[in-house]
Amino acid sequence: MAAFNKILSSVLLAIAYSSIASAFQERSVVDDLKHSTHRVRHISRDLKLEVFHPESTYETFGTGIEHTLDARAPRDLNSTALSFIQSRLGVDASSVGFKSGYTDGGEKFAYVKQYHDGIPFINAVANVAWKDDKVVSFGASFVKPNSIAGSRPTVAASSVISKVEAAFDGKYNGRPTGLEYLAQADGSVALVHTIQVQNLDVNSWYEVYVDAHTGEVLSATDYVADASYTVLPINKKILTEGQETLTNPQDTLASPSGWHAWGTTTTTTTSGNNVLAYRSTTTSLTSQSATGLVFNYPYTASGAPSTTANINSARTNAFYVINTIHDFAYRYGFTETAFNFQTDNFGRGGAANDRVQVSVQDSSGTNNANFATPPDGQSGICRMYIWTQTTPNRDGSLENDILVHEMTHGITNRMTGGGTGRCLQTTEAGGLGEGWSDALADWTQHKSATVRDFVLGDYVTNNPAGIRTRPYSTSTTTNPLRYSNVSGLTSVHRIGEIWANILHNVYASLVAQHGWSATARTNPAGTEGNIVFLHLFLDALRLQPCNPTFVTARAAWIQADANRYSGANRCLLWRAFASRGLGLNASGFVDNTAIPSDC
Repeated sequence: MAAFNKILSSVLLAIAYSSIASAFQERSVVDDLKHSTHRVRHISRDLKLEVFHPESTYETFGTGIEHTLDARAPRDLNSTALSFIQSRLGVDASSVGFKSGYTDGGEKFAYVKQYHDGIPFINAVANVAWKDDKVVSFGASFVKPNSIAGSRPTVAASSVISKVEAAFDGKYNGRPTGLEYLAQADGSVALVHTIQVQNLDVNSWYEVYVDAHTGEVLSATDYVADASYTVLPINKKILTEGQETLTNPQDTLASPSGWHAWGTTTTTTTSGNNVLAYRSTTTSLTSQSATGLVFNYPYTASGAPSTTANINSARTNAFYVINTIHDFAYRYGFTETAFNFQTDNFGRGGAANDRVQVSVQDSSGTNNANFATPPDGQSGICRMYIWTQTTPNRDGSLENDILVHEMTHGITNRMTGGGTGRCLQTTEAGGLGEGWSDALADWTQHKSATVRDFVLGDYVTNNPAGIRTRPYSTSTTTNPLRYSNVSGLTSVHRIGEIWANILHNVYASLVAQHGWSATARTNPAGTEGNIVFLHLFLDALRLQPCNPTFVTARAAWIQADANRYSGANRCLLWRAFASRGLGLNASGFVDNTAIPSDC
């Protein structure tokens, strides 16, 4: 009997799962069918709207058909379009109203709306196109409602504006409210007030449709287009990891007008408030590949960097990476008053008109990259070069760690010494600058709490060892570099390797102690180790003296922790620095492993 009950339970469970699966499949089919008519918009935690638009019919006619009532499209598109639609849909003149139209060469285009009682519909529309005075296409989403609301509102628009502002976290922008009809999914038609609200802080802009008889929010139009870029995401290092298309990667706290606008200027190119990405001349930009700020330019690794598609890909990737660094560094303190790079500072202080100019495939060199950092108020200039160790050659703009390295020079040169660009000029300070740049590139590449060894420049050189002498590592076997190794070095890059490796170990200690956050780039309020690291990284820059040394740079990190975290990480930091010779009594490039006695 027990065995029978077990079998019966299994059968019932299988039937239940089958029923659930069947229901899920049915819902999936329904959801798929709704793709052409519905869209769920999550306005806020408390407001979710399922927006409806009547399904459109669409016809094309090849070389064209002649309109039986008026074979030729006269200059008056209004009357011609209305008569065609009336005959095609079998509606009377009072049901159709001309919206707009234009002529382009031998083609004409007209757009109309459905009407009732003299009031237009929001989402019941039609469009007609002619070529050589013959109709070549016709689309329509007119409806035959089962009920329609009265045309005289009983709720005033002014009485619901504050409700709309609260629901959409925005402000009414003063645009005159409208009165229109809205076709709904159940076949009814509602009379609605149209009210525009905006929130410039988060770059939102909606036209909201409120029932003119009940005051209920029924639907909305989102005016903000989704910008997308085919790029290497910031946490990917090299092209072989695969490009992705990212939608709206901008952080509107750091870039309140987005990446393509400043003041009254908007662009559809790799030109914006924070970054200008070009090749050869500052007017040689990449334009959107489709409307709505779509930059879809995949890189073809088998082709030369100089192909048109690859140039566009390089400019797009450089634009994306430098903007992304701008945005996350902003959240950690590299703001307008801290001498960052922006054309428009939005009245927040600092000197403006100094966005980063990044020259991809720069002709002035090969196998390198650099960043020039003038004082606040003058644009930083990043030059990215072609690397010639492979056939075909490889483009430095498609290796993110190189772009991050260069942009970090702008951050460290600006934040050290008060925006002068003059305070990382000694050999040791210059070496620290190279180390910070490698360390921030390292920071962007971590994908979990596992701290892996980091190699810089392996893609462009086609060399797993990259362009440094050793990987950055917590292993003293893999990387034995210590403070004392600075002695005798004159190359800032070799000196930088030592500082970057020390910071790699500091990072590892913080993550081991506090964990790791996947949202560190946009949420600096967390307590995880990678967040703590980046706070201390930037905080120390503004604390340290002009032309710092290893010892004073280390002291600035300890002080930064005291300032921000009340010294909670003091002993951890001392142990990490001391483990690589930069202990309490380190000086003159002589290792010291001492830490404070209370640690």
